[in-house]
Amino acid sequence: MRILPRLHQLPVRLATGAFVLNAGLSMAAGDEDNAAAVHGMAVNAYPFLGKLDPQRFVWLLSRAEIAVGAALLVPVVPSLVAGAALTALAGGLVGLYLRTPSLRREGSLRPSQEGIGVAKDVWLLGIGTSLVAEELCCRSRPGSPA
Repeated sequence: MRILPRLHQLPVRLATGAFVLNAGLSMAAGDEDNAAAVHGMAVNAYPFLGKLDPQRFVWLLSRAEIAVGAALLVPVVPSLVAGAALTALAGGLVGLYLRTPSLRREGSLRPSQEGIGVAKDVWLLGIGTSLVAEELCCRSRPGSPA
């Protein structure tokens, strides 16, 4: 597995990592009302999360975002690992968007006004899968650097 990212991956890793890290830090600084709102939205999409206390859920989610953001920012974390972590996080967020009808226009995948903030997570999913795909593709090509 390639340890250092390819040079052309650095801008996307830095921009995405800073965005995700900021989201995690902002969520960690939230209050009880914010925790209840975030948890409530998550439970509507993923009912099994109802077993978690809202504060605990937001604590875990914020730590996950902080870890993924840091993994993207730290160049010694392989792009395959950072991309896989981003893909997992973004996949859950896109799932939230798809499972919450009020976030989308009726009968459409297009976001409603309330859904714009969550719909952007599809970009994170695309970035994560691109990092993973490139690493898997390049690793399997004959003559490509490891």
